[in-house]
Amino acid sequence: MTKHDSANENEQKVASEAPESTTAEAVAAAASESSASAEETLTNEADERIAELELALSQAEQRAEESKDRAVRAVAEMENVRRRAAQDVEKAHKFALEKFANELLTTVDNLERALVIADQEESINANFLEGIELTHKSLLSTLTKFGVEAVGEEGEAFNPDLHQAMSMQAAEGKENNTILAVMQKGYTLSGRLLRPAMVMVVKN
Repeated sequence: MTKHDSANENEQKVASEAPESTTAEAVAAAASESSASAEETLTNEADERIAELELALSQAEQRAEESKDRAVRAVAEMENVRRRAAQDVEKAHKFALEKFANELLTTVDNLERALVIADQEESINANFLEGIELTHKSLLSTLTKFGVEAVGEEGEAFNPDLHQAMSMQAAEGKENNTILAVMQKGYTLSGRLLRPAMVMVVKN
């Protein structure tokens, strides 16, 4: 084989090997690009998924907060209803006797008038007077047992919430705006006024 032939063979060998090297590089580059593209796609999908999950979590937290607020308001409303019901029941117990007590006060007034008249009589039967007194005391005791209390006594300070001034009169040795005389006693039921006391007030 001549040198010329050997050189040609080498050139042909190099020529045949050159395309194979270029193709390998192109494949490697394409694979690398494909890998990068796939990685970028996965990253984008992961970011989108994370964003979706964060949005879902935010919405779930908002719904939970709204449900908590509704539950708190419902509990508060139930407490208010329970408290109002308890107050209504308490008032019903306290003031159920209001009308009945008002009717009994007329009987008390009549007994007290009878006692005043009896004191003015010289020839009153002692047993009869004692019977009136006992009936009067018994009736007042029963009323007191159920929360009915008398208001309006001579010497007390005048209270417009409890007393009704029928007249005003000067009185030496008496303080202004005190009760000089009681024309008709007033009464309260469990602290609430049934009727005011009719009184004469000192006005010096």
